[in-house]
Amino acid sequence: MNRSRPLLVAALISLVLAGCSSGGGAAPPPAKAELKLYNDKGAWSKYFDEMGVLSKQQIGLSMKPVGYTDEPTYQAFIKASFRTDVKPDLFTWTTGGRLAEIVAQKQVAETTALWQEAIKNGDLSADLAEYYTVGGKQYCVPLNAAYWGMFYNKKIFDEYDLQPPSTWDELITVADTLKKNGVKAFYHTSVLFSFVWFEQLLAGTDPDLYDRLSTGQAKYTDPGVVQVMERWKSMIDAGYFTNPGDKTDPGDVLKTGKAAMVSFGTWFNTSMTQRGMKAGTDYGFFVIPNVNPALPKTSMIFESGPLCSLAKAPDPEASMKYLKWWVGSAAQEKWATARGDVSANPKVAIADQAIAQVSKAAGSGEHRLVNRYFEATPPPVLTAALDGFSAFVVKPAGYREVLAGIQAAADEYWSTHKPGD
Repeated sequence: MNRSRPLLVAALISLVLAGCSSGGGAAPPPAKAELKLYNDKGAWSKYFDEMGVLSKQQIGLSMKPVGYTDEPTYQAFIKASFRTDVKPDLFTWTTGGRLAEIVAQKQVAETTALWQEAIKNGDLSADLAEYYTVGGKQYCVPLNAAYWGMFYNKKIFDEYDLQPPSTWDELITVADTLKKNGVKAFYHTSVLFSFVWFEQLLAGTDPDLYDRLSTGQAKYTDPGVVQVMERWKSMIDAGYFTNPGDKTDPGDVLKTGKAAMVSFGTWFNTSMTQRGMKAGTDYGFFVIPNVNPALPKTSMIFESGPLCSLAKAPDPEASMKYLKWWVGSAAQEKWATARGDVSANPKVAIADQAIAQVSKAAGSGEHRLVNRYFEATPPPVLTAALDGFSAFVVKPAGYREVLAGIQAAADEYWSTHKPGD
């Protein structure tokens, strides 16, 4: 008897069974237990880490953040991932034109079903969905939601017996008082956030013009826009602003009193808490009054940053599972509380009283919400505008040339896009 024959048969059977179970190819990889979240918010790594621990406990899926602090480098990496094998499980982005751009390239995963379920159970609002809608479908979910206003150094205000202003004239009076006492009123910068005062002044003067400008139905050389730049120039000339080339972190600017006020979204609250500052004692927050007091509602800049998954993510099912968990009450309660910010989930209570009041007022329709300039403006126009505003804050006398340059980019863009799209 050939004793090797049974062993040979057994080996052949094993090979056949293995081939059948794998469909003729390699066995499918195991489901991911940890996702990598690439983001442009390196300062938030601590909070992302905490969320990764919580998600591991609640859904058995941990998350490790990979944070960038240089925006151009981050954008270049994400766009490179579209054509390489190094792909993020999750990544942060912006809404508006930049989201529409990668949706058109079929690079981002659709989340319509997730949104429908979340709206139905009250975890997301239908009003917020419009910011994540491209071509009638939803993409990504809210990483955060933020309302813009003015953070102020409360100790400086108390020292000079100042109160948060309720009108534009009162704000300028505050700035004049600070100037007389050798204190810079406002922070501004020539890097990335150079658009902040342009959007605030325009939205607070003529929000309809602001909306038309973002959709190509108005020009940067129109009289209303020119007047806004002239007002901005007059504020710079008056000496209200810090040196735009100063690279000091704005959180340190406010804490040290280099400037008494910093205009940012409610997410800036995190910068204050990270520096050991206490709301109501060390700093406060107020809604910036309209320049035009005749407007029926106070304009408030609003933004919502998306958390996305690639259409060809390493493990699409795991990524979508994480996004679904992210918008739920348990995750959002942790996320908002840790950072001291508002949440995109309406069920989540806000700890900071001043910010809670602003969020409630905005949600009830008391303010006119204006989409942040960074998201509202088409990417090619935004690039020209950021360069232009960065040059303007250094040399404000050249504002007409700056506006002409931005309009040239707008003309080129809208020549191939329908105004109003």
